[in-house]
Amino acid sequence: MVGAAASGFWRHILSKRKSSKYKLDRRMGENIWGRPKSPVNRREYGPGQHGQRRKGKLSDFGIQLRAKQKLKGYYGDVTEKQFKRAYTEAANMKGDTSQNLIGLLERRLDMVVYRAKFAPTIFAARQLVSHGHIRVNGVKCNVASRQVKPGDEISLGDKAKDMALVIEAQSLAERDVPEYVAADGNAKVTFTRVPTLDEVPYAVKMEPNLVVEFYSR
Repeated sequence: MVGAAASGFWRHILSKRKSSKYKLDRRMGENIWGRPKSPVNRREYGPGQHGQRRKGKLSDFGIQLRAKQKLKGYYGDVTEKQFKRAYTEAANMKGDTSQNLIGLLERRLDMVVYRAKFAPTIFAARQLVSHGHIRVNGVKCNVASRQVKPGDEISLGDKAKDMALVIEAQSLAERDVPEYVAADGNAKVTFTRVPTLDEVPYAVKMEPNLVVEFYSR
């Protein structure tokens, strides 16, 4: 009964998250994760009764806001507080702020779990972390926003290795594990380096420079 309850819980979580990410795809008008079942593969308009209205030309502010919503949404729709904190940290670092921002977002533990193909979506990756199924250098960590460092080993807990969603993720053909996440078998990866923008395997164009413009207005 416990196993069945857990399975039901995960189905509920994934169903809820699937609805959220598909709504984001429709709002953006783009298949931002590159999933084959995205509704924008079939229709180009946004959600709701007004979704088919002709879109007016966006202002500079609107373009910047859209770029921020798309990038923020891609990383699992992190809270505005977390996203702005990442921008502030990126702005205070040496080098290009937009590159720094992407580096910080890619270093999130839930994103490394997603990149490792331990989970089919970023939302499922966050749940894996928060439920204690992920190890960092052999130690359980349930903080999805934890910043992973180059050289850190990220692995699945014993129970997670046989989870249906993990097996599903590892069989997905639409995305590969990027070079900066080095796989060691099916249950462990090493985060080798902080990637640059052009190394990140986005399914659509991301414009972190516009996000920087948005926050620096």
